Amino acid sequence: MKSLRYFLLATLAVALPAHAADDEMDWTAFGHVLTLIQNVVRIGTQPYPDQAMADLLGGRNHEANQAIASLFAGATAEMPPQYRDRVASIGRDIVAYAVKNPVTSTVDAMSTDRSLQARKDLNAMGLRYYDEGQFLDAVKRNDQLATELYIAARGVNLDARTWSGRNAVDIARDNGNTQLAERLSRSLPAKR
Repeated sequence: MKSLRYFLLATLAVALPAHAADDEMDWTAFGHVLTLIQNVVRIGTQPYPDQAMADLLGGRNHEANQAIASLFAGATAEMPPQYRDRVASIGRDIVAYAVKNPVTSTVDAMSTDRSLQARKDLNAMGLRYYDEGQFLDAVKRNDQLATELYIAARGVNLDARTWSGRNAVDIARDNGNTQLAERLSRSLPAKR
């Protein structure tokens, strides 16, 4: 979370330079900062944000690339070319370092704590966090709470199948529970 705050402060510092002499501000730069912030917030709301953040930092997000290039061009417009090149090199080095050394220890610890608590809660309900049959039964009962706990506990294969070949998403859809089906779909691991 600290890295996100530093990112937001740095981008706002670039976009909102102090204009002592003139009261007009270049809102274009602010728009680019908003684009970057919006991308980071979207990534944070995804069930598995790590890959999307790696794509953003690795330069595989077209919208973010355009915003960063425009911010850089505006911030270095009056800078001599040799210094502009050095600033760009430093930026590339910082991004390369961030990609190689992601700050995930806090996220991992929170995820582990959440998983452990979900396992305890399932146990208190008389359910085993690793039992795929009980997981599928919870989905059949439209038990939103138990299903959420199974997802958080990370102890079952969310794509487990019944003897007839239906998975949890199929069962939820057959029950008419589109909300539960969508939640399960978003939680399934990516197909390779």
